[in-house]
Amino acid sequence: MRTIDPGKQSKKENYKLLIGSILPRPIAFVTSLSPEGIVNAAPFSFFNVIATDPPLIGFSVSRKPNGDRKDTARNIAWKKEFVVHVVDEDNVSMVNETSVDFPPDVSEAEKIGFHVLPGKIVQVPRLAEGKIQMECRLQQILELGGRDTPNADFIIGEIVRFHVDDSLYFEGKIDTDRLRPVGRMAGTEYGKIGETFSLPRLTYEEWRARNT
Repeated sequence: MRTIDPGKQSKKENYKLLIGSILPRPIAFVTSLSPEGIVNAAPFSFFNVIATDPPLIGFSVSRKPNGDRKDTARNIAWKKEFVVHVVDEDNVSMVNETSVDFPPDVSEAEKIGFHVLPGKIVQVPRLAEGKIQMECRLQQILELGGRDTPNADFIIGEIVRFHVDDSLYFEGKIDTDRLRPVGRMAGTEYGKIGETFSLPRLTYEEWRARNT
């Protein structure tokens, strides 16, 4: 087994190991609003659930090479609201197009052809192409990593409203097979949900009975 010291590698080399090891990664497709009223839309695959009471989600936005915040982080720091959409097989091609480095005064959502809907609780718009949309209020931004300047902004938001397509919602649960979520792999690769399996969680007594 190869042993690697990340302290002796470049940021790019460590990045390749991270995205090739921690996968598949769920994708937060985030809309935010600029002070000029531009709807920004961008995907982030350093994303997950943080807590359930209240429901908190978090995603990391890497800084630009010069240390400046990207549009999404800057907008959220100002507006303190955003919307996260789940990426699936139907919208992933459009989501991927938003990775183009559009100028700050251009709305990716508008250029690529997303249908914009008003938020019910927050003022940031949501996108109709997302079968699951989560309106969020900013809880905190953590500046993380880096030496002279932070390497990333970790954004934690409280979900204040869920929007779930009727075809996915059954007795309070999401039908994964109908959602068909997509995750990021290494490089330019994406992954679909393949074969799934179930493993029951044992109580301590059950575990002892099986192992004694």
